[in-house]
Amino acid sequence: MAKLKAKAGGKKAGKKTEAGKALERSPSHLLHRALQLALDIYAEETGPEAITQRQYAVLSAVSAHEGLTQTDLVRATGIDRSTLADLVARMIGKGLLARQRSAVDARANTVSLTDQGREALALAIPRVAAADARILKLLPSRKRDAFLDILGDMSHAAEALDDAAEPDDAAKTKKKKAKVKAPKQAKAEKPAPAVKVAKALKAPKPLKAAKNGAAVKAAKPAKAASKTVKPVKPAKAKKSAQPAVA
Repeated sequence: MAKLKAKAGGKKAGKKTEAGKALERSPSHLLHRALQLALDIYAEETGPEAITQRQYAVLSAVSAHEGLTQTDLVRATGIDRSTLADLVARMIGKGLLARQRSAVDARANTVSLTDQGREALALAIPRVAAADARILKLLPSRKRDAFLDILGDMSHAAEALDDAAEPDDAAKTKKKKAKVKAPKQAKAEKPAPAVKVAKALKAPKPLKAAKNGAAVKAAKPAKAASKTVKPVKPAKAKKSAQPAVA
């Protein structure tokens, strides 16, 4: 029995080993674990009250190029558009960023650092450098440059995919605007059915006249007299009385 249990346990261990090997060769799984480790180290070095890693990326990008639009920030940081919009709104609410209309494109908004944003960035820079140093120390010194080069290549590949998708997004936006602006054409009236047309052509029925509160049919027009009227005979003259004979 002990041997059987040992064999069964050996099979289970073998299955776990195969699953573990699959994860060890999975780029998505490995990148996810590496990201979790990097974020944990970042939080430990910067502290709970410091800006987040994404906020640091936005502040760094804006500091390098003042007056960036939201589209520019998407390209510079790699953060997707919807997430970046919410992130920038929160940072404006905290007083780290200021928003104003673009001098180049009146439809776009640009962001710039506030004094509070510059202060937060200045405090974060040495702490982020310490976190990066801890991450690189996890690798042998001979592999660190290659590791950074690989990460850079993946970042450039992501930017290329975003640039390739932008024309499609722009075309979709133009189509949506065209649909909104284009006036709707009036619908053509359907031809009336032949039966309805025939009914419409019939002479209307005479209205019924009201008499003493009761509805009665309209009087028919009087018929013309067909009989001829006989002429009135003149009255006969009375005979005059003869004089009496004497």
